[in-house]
Amino acid sequence: MRIYRISLAVITLVMLLGLVLPADTTAATTSGSSKKLIYDQADLLTPQEEQTLSQLASNYAPQHQTDFIIYTSNNPEGRDVQLMTEDLYDRKAFGYNQPYGNAVILTMDMYNREVYLAGFGTAEHTLNNSKLDKIRSKITPDLAAGNYEAAFTKYIQLSNEYMNYKLGTTPDNLLFKLWFQFLIAVVIGGIIVWIMAARSGGVVTVDRSTYEDSNVSGVLDSYDNYTHTTVTKHKIEKSSSSGGGGGTSSGGHSHSGSRGSF
Repeated sequence: MRIYRISLAVITLVMLLGLVLPADTTAATTSGSSKKLIYDQADLLTPQEEQTLSQLASNYAPQHQTDFIIYTSNNPEGRDVQLMTEDLYDRKAFGYNQPYGNAVILTMDMYNREVYLAGFGTAEHTLNNSKLDKIRSKITPDLAAGNYEAAFTKYIQLSNEYMNYKLGTTPDNLLFKLWFQFLIAVVIGGIIVWIMAARSGGVVTVDRSTYEDSNVSGVLDSYDNYTHTTVTKHKIEKSSSSGGGGGTSSGGHSHSGSRGSF
């Protein structure tokens, strides 16, 4: 009877452990999978907007194993926006699957009204300076208008899209545009039809020499008269956009970059 009670107690204990342990493991996994990607110190976003952007960034991250970070600051010290970005990466050790790994950072300096984009890890190459310049130029109108959620959404989506292009290719190249590919197909088709039509006709044997008398034909006289000189002046417009570039953080982490005002 005593042995039976001991066995029953052991079985009960095992069952209880089986119920408790999975719950603890699930909780740990959920906690470990949550990652802070939005640092809105300037309070540009509502809690709902921040949650939406964080979810969007998390959904895109696995495609290129790259984290998408958004950092906004009122920057009361007036620090340089590039140094702010580099220091944030050094402090937080961003990375998709390892510290100081693949990450793209958008930094908003509300004091100087500047924005800086940087690519760390493999993103330094998949999102080089040129690609970051293009992304920044596309989101700047929304930033200037105060449409921060729209601008940050474009930043995440465009960054993910531009990483699909091979190194050395331009995302805005006409060859990648569907309408341009259609136009090329139409032109090639038109040339083929024209060649086929030209070959289907007879051979023309009559030209100007058929009716021309070479003995009386020729140029009688020629002369040039100088009338006046026209000078046209064009004003060279200066671009208001900035470029910047990448660099290396104080912690020794190199990156691509693009900066500009909004």
